[in-house]
Amino acid sequence: MEKRGITADFLHPEYEKLPDPLLLPDMEKGIERILSAIDKGEKILVYGDYDVDGVTASTVMAEALELAGAAPVEIMLPDRFADGYGMSPKLIDRAVKGGFSLVVTVDCGSRNFEIIDELNKNKIDTVVTDHHECEDEVPAAVAVINPKRKDYTGFRDLAGVAVAFKVAQALVLKGRIPAGQEKWLLDLVLIGTICDNMALVDENRILGFFGMKVLEKTRRVGLIELMRNAGTKKINSEAIGFQIGPRLNAAGRIESAELALKLVRTKSRVEAAALANQLEELNKKRRTEQRAAVEEIKKRGFDDEPVIIVSGQWHEGVLGIIAGRLVEEYKKPAFVLTEVADGMLKGSGRSFGEFNLAEALAAVPVASGGGHAGAAGVRVEKEKFEEFKQEINDYYKSLKLKDQERFLSESADLDVRELGDFSLEFLQELASLEPFGEGNLEPVFCLSEVEVVEPRRIGSEMNHLSLMVRGDDNKTMKLLAFSAPEQWFRLMPGEKANILVKIFANEWNGVTSVEGRILDIL
Repeated sequence: MEKRGITADFLHPEYEKLPDPLLLPDMEKGIERILSAIDKGEKILVYGDYDVDGVTASTVMAEALELAGAAPVEIMLPDRFADGYGMSPKLIDRAVKGGFSLVVTVDCGSRNFEIIDELNKNKIDTVVTDHHECEDEVPAAVAVINPKRKDYTGFRDLAGVAVAFKVAQALVLKGRIPAGQEKWLLDLVLIGTICDNMALVDENRILGFFGMKVLEKTRRVGLIELMRNAGTKKINSEAIGFQIGPRLNAAGRIESAELALKLVRTKSRVEAAALANQLEELNKKRRTEQRAAVEEIKKRGFDDEPVIIVSGQWHEGVLGIIAGRLVEEYKKPAFVLTEVADGMLKGSGRSFGEFNLAEALAAVPVASGGGHAGAAGVRVEKEKFEEFKQEINDYYKSLKLKDQERFLSESADLDVRELGDFSLEFLQELASLEPFGEGNLEPVFCLSEVEVVEPRRIGSEMNHLSLMVRGDDNKTMKLLAFSAPEQWFRLMPGEKANILVKIFANEWNGVTSVEGRILDIL
């Protein structure tokens, strides 16, 4: 903790220190229009997105408006395959035919000039709440509430769900939501923030800290059933990132995000159980599709360029995950595209370090798209695929970036030689740093010069490594590596090694022990 410069404020955040939500540009105007709609009994439509951030943000916004006295609020989510990211033209038809006079967006809208202009022509007002990069000029909405606006000097790395939560906070300040009631929304704020890879510092540290407490006692039967299905034993960042998030995301990736939305909104335990089962099956399908695609790409190979760019016949919903796997394996930014209608390719990109995908796409005229520095969507004509590859790689080379792999390298927070230091009490101390994520990474330890006692292959395919090691204090510790590199299996008993690990508590037959997950063997 000393090495990271962690302060008492970080360890013990105060909810009251969250910044005034009315400091966000246009928040005052947006709240004024929302309250006018509530007081006049106008119909309000919340328009979201199909990923975890979009689903959680839509729910937070709808529940905040209902807590403030709005008539039952309707939510519309785009279809990943038919609509893509952002405000769909279908929204106009839904808003007009449904008699809505106010649309409130979450996690989108900052660049949807034409859709908002069309809504204005139909006398339908729009309040945009978003967190994506935006231009100097913003759409002609009643309000564009976005921490990425150029005229905002506060904390900018908020998820879409956190911006929606700030609307809830503003409604508390206006006396429309009883103080304290908004805190029950923090379970979803936590999930959306972690799953959208926001930096868990500043405001997000406070939201995440209290979000953990709310998620531990969540009232949402859908989340309870989802976690039961996933085998979640302890609420922590790993459970959110690897169990809860992927299952919620599987809905929008494989079928429809409406399933995830229904799950987090339902009050029925019977419906929750059925929906959780559906998401479990969709997540299994997602894993199968993803593995098959990655294996195909690895066998096929690709150009030796600084950015991996591939296209094929893959499920649209798993392109981003595939790109992420390629980044992990080859230490290069990656775009993965698949053919859609009308001779177009649609894809997702993943990056790291100093290569900003949103800026890269803005710099290449052959494609359209956008998003964040580390994740973005793209569309390009099939016949211009090779041109797109060339332009992206030329742009990358023009940046003259140095040693980008360092951003992916694990580094130890602490060197440890005596394994007895890893106690259950020490794990409890580490838990005070939760939630872990961007900006607050889970601690990594280097087991220095430990002796290999027993290396074993385990698993149905014998591709996982179980490694017993001994420290200078003669204490032993079990380490695990899933799908381990072949060279790790060559370790011999009696050999000394430096091993990077993250530690965790493992319960087996009623006994809890501290074990390590191997990140690298140096």
